[in-house]
Amino acid sequence: MTPLLPILAGLASFAVGAAILRSFGPGYRVGRLLAATPAVTIGEAVEMARAGGPGRYIKVSGRIDAETDFEDDAHRPLVFRRTRLDLRVKKAWRSLDDQREAVPFEVREGLDGIAVHHEDLDAGLVVLPRESVGTAADAPDRVPEGTDPAATVRLLVQLVSTVEHAIVVGVPTLDASGNPQVGAGLGRPLILTTLETDEAMRVLARDHARRPLAVAGSLVVGLALIVVGLGWAVADALL
Repeated sequence: MTPLLPILAGLASFAVGAAILRSFGPGYRVGRLLAATPAVTIGEAVEMARAGGPGRYIKVSGRIDAETDFEDDAHRPLVFRRTRLDLRVKKAWRSLDDQREAVPFEVREGLDGIAVHHEDLDAGLVVLPRESVGTAADAPDRVPEGTDPAATVRLLVQLVSTVEHAIVVGVPTLDASGNPQVGAGLGRPLILTTLETDEAMRVLARDHARRPLAVAGSLVVGLALIVVGLGWAVADALL
């Protein structure tokens, strides 16, 4: 046995951790971009939009504001509502119906504001969902014909209201009317969350509750094996 073996085993453990991270699907990428994208002020984002050029992927934060809104059942002033019906297929969820309601809105910081191109919101919408789980028998007219009545379905409702602050990640540009907005771009999604970053990460991982522990375990074991291997190699070189 040589020091190379624990080093190779450590690298393999790192590879396993990376593979588990990729299994999170779009949520992993959203979480990574949310954590790593540089933050700027809304005023700076507006200047970037007006300057044109190749564009930059940036992060801004501020309170949500809109000229008009609409209410939910609890009379909250909403600017965006997404209602999705999913069917459980093996270990994954398949979307059966995805409905959206929205009005133009922006995020503001002091006197500065920039519109959010909400049409680009998809996997990048990270809020605490209202969730109801049942069976296909509970919604026979909304599932494909032939679906097992005992199959699991869930109804997810995601809300964004004017009483919240938001973190928005995207590319500042000008819309067709010449007004600054932030949306998807440079091959990256528009991200909007009304949560603190740590809480947003937990929401992104909620369908994979045990996988973050597996990732952490793989990384810790990999690091320990590499340290052992390197220590062993140094000891052999000194003896």
